[in-house]
Amino acid sequence: MKYLAHINVMPLKELLDPQGKAVNTSLHNLGLTHVQDVRIGKHISLNIEASGRDEAEIMTREACKKLLANPVMESFDFTLVEG
Repeated sequence: MKYLAHINVMPLKELLDPQGKAVNTSLHNLGLTHVQDVRIGKHISLNIEASGRDEAEIMTREACKKLLANPVMESFDFTLVEG
């Protein structure tokens, strides 16, 4: 079966996000002062061929842990879509 994994990788909440801070400041300079706590991360899409949903989840989790996310500085979550 084919699956599409949508992965979000974000900096840990405990860590400073300099890029998010810069965007937050810029938004305030543009008059968007109600925007708070901007965090910048990355979105990754993977097409996966797997025998079932459980295998696709395992493959996605392994890809995140081994390459796509740095566990010291980032967290990740994902969703799988069949098809």
